[in-house]
Amino acid sequence: MSQSAAEAIGIVVLLVVIGFAVVTPRRLPEATAAVPAAILLILLGVVSLPDAAAEVSRLGPTVGFLAAILLLAHLCDEEGVFAAAGALMARRCRGRPITLLGLVFAVASVITALLSLDATVVLLTPVVFATAATLRLRPKPHVYACTHLANSASLLLPVSNLTNLLAFGASGLSFTRFGLLMLLPWLVVIAIEYGVFRRFFATDLRTPPGRRTAERVETPVFALVVVGLTLLAFGLTSLVHVAPVWAATAGAGVLAVRRLARHQTSPARLLKETNPLFCIFVLALGVVVRAVEDHGLGAFIRRILPDTSALPALLLTAVIAAVLANLVNNLPAVLVILGAGLGGPGLVLAALIGVNVGPNLTYVGSLATLLWRRTLRSRNAEPALGEFVRLGLATVPLALVGAVLALWAALSTIGA
Repeated sequence: MSQSAAEAIGIVVLLVVIGFAVVTPRRLPEATAAVPAAILLILLGVVSLPDAAAEVSRLGPTVGFLAAILLLAHLCDEEGVFAAAGALMARRCRGRPITLLGLVFAVASVITALLSLDATVVLLTPVVFATAATLRLRPKPHVYACTHLANSASLLLPVSNLTNLLAFGASGLSFTRFGLLMLLPWLVVIAIEYGVFRRFFATDLRTPPGRRTAERVETPVFALVVVGLTLLAFGLTSLVHVAPVWAATAGAGVLAVRRLARHQTSPARLLKETNPLFCIFVLALGVVVRAVEDHGLGAFIRRILPDTSALPALLLTAVIAAVLANLVNNLPAVLVILGAGLGGPGLVLAALIGVNVGPNLTYVGSLATLLWRRTLRSRNAEPALGEFVRLGLATVPLALVGAVLALWAALSTIGA
């Protein structure tokens, strides 16, 4: 097969797989299209079997970590962490919409950083929606905050986003140094998003205070302690070069054993909550992206990516990553960019800013955004595409530049 034919087949198959994941017809899992697509590419010889096996082997530890984090987030939900967060926000805001927005920003940012963006989109968004309804406030600014922060506030730790996990391995950084370098960009992005939200949703936030009372919920102390110890373990295991998947598995294991001992869950339910079909989708998508990468796109990205860590190079890398994320989704984008090779951890982190902040511009940019849209649709609160894009245009360019400047400052101060 010629190079151009292989390139064309690879691009068409990738677009079909991403399109299926966006639309999810009849709510079929994303793997429904991705697995046959990967097999087809192997049978056609677009990707060799050894290359496909190598790609699956490379992604295996990352996908295992994803499964552990998803299970940990689910068990935290079962322990009442998200219900307690909703009750706390309702009590503290006393019916004032601006105060609630600030609390949603704080809670969503922390949950995204510690339990991954999926926890914010799938578990926190319904809680925020219900909290706003209970307080008789307009929910739009608060639920939009959930999806924006699920993407842009996932910069802080390797565990915050699947893209971070992939970049973490390529960066050569320790867990703690990764967090130190991304702390300032994380804070800058959250501050920019908050400022734009206050202006963009000024009319919704000017409404009179709603209900001032809310039900008190018991604080899930045990689960919060386990999450705190798991976070500490991430840093410690990184120091002794032990893969963070073991810390995540230990944290999820403690909560799982507790609920199993109390007969509050079952092994089958725990397995289901690791979302094995989504994990398979990620592995199959990796094979599909490998086809596109090996037959044209990888060489093109290599030609346009810079190879220094100067400020213009960091900005260019972030912009390329953001554009690519909005064209083919941030997960394939980070696979292609990392596959093209980046000259140092600074450029890897700049690319991460692009694939995490950039997706707030379109629905296609991130699977988290698609999950968020599905959550709102199930509550008959379908977001308007035009409004989503206008908000993205108001936040993404500012947040992208602000985060890269903050990264450059962190690299200049701390060093990679």
